[in-house]
Amino acid sequence: MTETLTHTTGGANAIGPGWLILVVGPSGAGKDTLLGLAKAACTDDPTIVFPRRVITRQASASEDNEEVSAGTFQEAVERGHFAVHWEAHGHRYALSRAIDDDIRAGRTVVANVSRTVIAGMRRAYADVVVVSITAPPNVLAERIALRARGSDGRLDQRLNRTVEDTSAAPDVTIINVSSAEYHARQFVRIVKGEKWAE
Repeated sequence: MTETLTHTTGGANAIGPGWLILVVGPSGAGKDTLLGLAKAACTDDPTIVFPRRVITRQASASEDNEEVSAGTFQEAVERGHFAVHWEAHGHRYALSRAIDDDIRAGRTVVANVSRTVIAGMRRAYADVVVVSITAPPNVLAERIALRARGSDGRLDQRLNRTVEDTSAAPDVTIINVSSAEYHARQFVRIVKGEKWAE
């Protein structure tokens, strides 16, 4: 099936004209893997930006994040340094306000976020595309167990987390069960606003 990408249009004062592509999905879905492959594939395109998230937990080899203390994070919140911030699984996450400048400059910003912030971001930015990366529950459980990251918390809590908000519904869903390279190519086509085959 071939799909045409649709965007959510923000309010009159929404930040644009660039695109904001929000990547969401459950733990173990392979979001960081696909983001890493897509970033490598887009490295020669200065119009596509993959900002580093700021996180209050230890950085890992699979994620390109900036680790900060809880105190440093709170100070940045109070000073208005973040475009968006949220809490999940006992940790705090954020994206720098620098993404606003990128979007105002017409760039495409691609970021991994929580589903809980989508409604606000759809209002704040002119062109938003939500990409859900997911996999069947048994695959998610296997991947989380293999990751064996102590800061992940309880497996059942991560697998059973839901967000009851219709504005968090994805525009595109990638079922990440084939090769990471195949799904990364799908994802890059989405990032570039091209048609893609499911």
